[in-house]
Amino acid sequence: MPDTRPHPRGRSVFRVRAVTIAAPGGPGELTVSDLPDPVPGPDEVLIDVVSSGVNPADLLQRAGKYPPPAGAPVWPGLEVSGVISSVGSRLTGWDVGDEVAALLDGGGYAEKVCVRASQVLPLPRGVSLVDGAALPEAVCTAWSNLVDVGRLTRGDVLLVHGGSGGVGSVATQIGAALGARVVTTAGGPERVARCRTLGADVAVDHRTQDFVAAVREASGGAGADVVLDVVGAAYLTDNLRALATGGRLVVIGMQKGRRGELDLGVLLAKRATVAGTTLRARPAQEKARLVRDVLTHVWPLVEQGRVRPVVHARLPLDRAADAHRLMESGEVFGKVLLVP
Repeated sequence: MPDTRPHPRGRSVFRVRAVTIAAPGGPGELTVSDLPDPVPGPDEVLIDVVSSGVNPADLLQRAGKYPPPAGAPVWPGLEVSGVISSVGSRLTGWDVGDEVAALLDGGGYAEKVCVRASQVLPLPRGVSLVDGAALPEAVCTAWSNLVDVGRLTRGDVLLVHGGSGGVGSVATQIGAALGARVVTTAGGPERVARCRTLGADVAVDHRTQDFVAAVREASGGAGADVVLDVVGAAYLTDNLRALATGGRLVVIGMQKGRRGELDLGVLLAKRATVAGTTLRARPAQEKARLVRDVLTHVWPLVEQGRVRPVVHARLPLDRAADAHRLMESGEVFGKVLLVP
């Protein structure tokens, strides 16, 4: 994590603008502050940030409900894109001037950020440097939960809840690229139609349609092999109903509740699996492996145009509070980016 000691050669240590949290609460608690100029450790790179992704986890952190892991910066931001401006003493393979995207433990809402080199990815060909920040957290979350946890394979039926979200919009594309039959849920006809453009075979308006019935119809009555869920407790019973025999329910969010009842009789009869995961608190070695897998398996799909960043809005860094309000409005399709 950033070394906050005075910078050599007499440069001012207070030169980096970052969005900090004055106190747990609403978007108004976000404020732009001057922070010490970060200096990379021996296994880190320093990135001049061009763009920072805004994620639901940032909103939870701002509200005091999702503290950063030990050693991480206390200001928010889990992904950035930018240009390497300094390289740690033990590193090879990265050079000053490289255009990159990175998965962070925190601290991305800033003009500069230090990050372990093992969590840095080259900017994919065909993706702008600004929009590159829309990829690392969403792609790593989607890949790890669809493939590592959900064991998604070609021909499977995949149900993605929140297909209009940052993770959901990427998960829909990855599922389609892997040869799954993808069913997504979203709110309203326009968002449903956009999910189809991302590769969803079936898109369900959760406000007016029954997603369990849609999954059964799409699967010939068998059900979904994998369900990726950001909703939480409110969907627990119906997700289990939607699962195929041997299906895998992967819960990655709690937008509508954290406590629910699970019918163990249905779970046992279907020989199903229920898993819950988070990304931010994983050990560095696990994140490094995940980033390598993404570079190997997903980055080629991005460069082929089969997976692409979906960006709803790009706002200046000093409008971080507006970005959080926009996220909370429910109007966002894809990602919101902060551009220093």
